Amino acid sequence: MTIVIDASVAVKWVLPENGSEAASSLLSEELIAPTFWLLEAASVLWRRQRRGEMSVDQAGARLLGLINAPVAPVPIEPHIERSLKLAAELDHPVYDCLYLAIAIKHDTHVVTADRRFAAVADRESLAGLVRLLGT
Repeated sequence: MTIVIDASVAVKWVLPENGSEAASSLLSEELIAPTFWLLEAASVLWRRQRRGEMSVDQAGARLLGLINAPVAPVPIEPHIERSLKLAAELDHPVYDCLYLAIAIKHDTHVVTADRRFAAVADRESLAGLVRLLGT
């Protein structure tokens, strides 16, 4: 089964934190994500580096691990309009809703570590399409 993962899950592959084991268990699945997932993940690594949690070289090495991760990139352009509609419906940012739009198009679900995103989608008619990592 194809699964859409977001950057909150992917960074757990290279940063030891709560949920890393559950995130790693997804690596055997067929994973897809919008093309910008690496940008979001790189931003997380930058923030961690900026806070002194790792060096620039360590952040770069972790980014390389993500670049080589088995995630098929999905172009965002065909899904932008649907993402905007979902964002309006859920009152939630478009960039998160893009993951959801891709999941809908591919008849699958999103796995996220973002509790707020999972809770927002669960309140609406989209229950089950956004699943919290490890549940």
